[in-house]
Parts: sequence; structure tokens; C-alpha cells
Amino acid sequence: MISPLKYEPQPATSPLFGRDCLTLAEYTPEEVSLILDEAARLKSLRRAGAPFQPLRGKTLAMIFQKPSNRTRVSFETGMYQLGGHAIFLGPQELQMGVRETISDTGRTLARYTDAIMARVFGHEEVEELAAAAEVPVINGLSDTHHPCQALADLLTIREEFGSPEGVRVAFIGDGNNVAHSLMLGCALTGAEFAIAHPPGHAPSPEVVDLAHRLGGSPHLTEDPYEAAAGARAVYTDVWASMGQEDEAGERRKKFLPYQVDEELMSRAAPEAIFLHCLPAHREEEVTAGVIDGPQSRVFDQAENRLHAQKALLYLLLS
Repeated sequence: MISPLKYEPQPATSPLFGRDCLTLAEYTPEEVSLILDEAARLKSLRRAGAPFQPLRGKTLAMIFQKPSNRTRVSFETGMYQLGGHAIFLGPQELQMGVRETISDTGRTLARYTDAIMARVFGHEEVEELAAAAEVPVINGLSDTHHPCQALADLLTIREEFGSPEGVRVAFIGDGNNVAHSLMLGCALTGAEFAIAHPPGHAPSPEVVDLAHRLGGSPHLTEDPYEAAAGARAVYTDVWASMGQEDEAGERRKKFLPYQVDEELMSRAAPEAIFLHCLPAHREEEVTAGVIDGPQSRVFDQAENRLHAQKALLYLLLS
């Protein structure tokens, strides 16, 4: 690895300059590898205490239709560490699609800021925003995709095993936005992706088809032990995501056989790690013994949101 103190930044215009990040599918395997390389370098710089502020004078608009801990803090901190500034726009400040159209919001913010990050409900909203804005738009989460989380996941897997290539990743639970983006990220990096889901909760067929077109071969099953067999990373998420609170009781019954516990982890490879995008509900989707045990990497994974997003911001804006 390049010594942090001898680090040479990318050329003034990176291969990703001016691009959006909506799903990961808009990137090539080489471009995803570049983001992960950059994330690792920026993490090394941060650990070494070496300042790196290529985004001085740059501003990021952060649109939040739904609240967040990790997304807001990691993006805001990341822009600050890169020398830039982030502006928080919550539902009260910016009623996107209510007080004015999404397109008008995108056009206006593009006149003030250098990039936009949006955490929204419908994925079509972030697509409309990106179509209108003449600056890079980053999907901070939509109901269909969560690309920034997948980049952090892949960085964590890379740190543990050297590369995502050839690593079997088992996702246990709902075929949701986190599963979708991880599936695409695995396809782009050569990782093997398997998902075990309850009946009626499979990932989107369109996203599965997209993963195949990107070179992946995702395996879908309703048997969690089949998915976890030989896996080197076992991943789960909450059973009821934000906006699904009314379904929580019904989902708990459906998803109980998909709890990641010590028995399920024993079916994975001996060196397997446990991943979770957080927040987590102990004794629901995962036992305390697993998430707080020696195989857990959830807080390394949470930290890596910062480094992966810094890399993304740097490459899109310089």
C-alpha cells in the first residue's frame, strides 16, 4: 500500500468527474475498484493524521426526506475532512415535490452547490433530481437502492479478505434496497452473492436481472442454512425498514426463522464475518452473541461509510 505521507492524489479530473451515483450499476468493475482503492487511501491518510483537503470551496447539499444517523454524520464529516462544506436540508426546510417540483429543486440547488446527496423514499425521485441537476447527484438511500452502503460493505470485505473477488456473501432476510445494492456490488467485484428470504420477500426481479447482466450469478433461496453454507460474510438487516412500521408484527412472524444466530453462523466458513448496516435490533434479526461477538465487523463497516463516501465525493468533484 502507498505510504499515506507519500500519497499522490488523482489527476485534476478523475474518470468519475461530474458523474452521478444512483445504483452502482452505472459504474464499471474498474470504476468500483477505483472507488475502493481511493477509500482505502483516504482511510490511511486519516489514520496517519495527514490532512487532505481537495474540496476546499466545494459545497454539498444534503436532502433528507427521512431521518438518518450514519448517512448525515458520515457525509457531513466527510465533506468537512475534505475541506468542503455540507448543508442539511430536512423535510421542514425542503419539501421536495410538495412546495416545488423535484426538477425545480434540482435545477435550483445545482446553481448554489457542487453536488447533491438525497435520502428519499421513491427511487424515481432521486432519478428525477439527477436528470434535472447539472451537478453530481448521490443516492444516499432510496426504497430500491443504497449504493453508498454497498461501497462501505465491499470496503469492509476487502479489508478482511484482501479482495471481494471470490468471497461468498450471504444476505439473510428481506430482499430490500441494501440487498439490491450489495447484489450489484458483488456482481461488479467478482464476489459470490446468495440471499435467503422468506416467501414473498425476494429481491426485485429487475435488480436480479441487472446483476446477471453485470456479470454476477446471484443465488436465491428460502433456506437460510443453504445461503450461509461456506459463506465468508453473513449479512442481515432489520425486518421492518423505515416506512414499514405497520407491518412489523406480521414481518416478525415471517422472518423469525431467518434470525442470524450462533447456529446459522456455524454453517458459514470458519473465518466468516458478520455484517449489518445498522441500526440493529438485538434478538430479532440477529442475536446479541453474534453482533457483539468476535466475528462481528459492524462498527468497522459503519466507519467505512465515511471513507467510501469521501472517496466518492472526491472522485465525482475533482
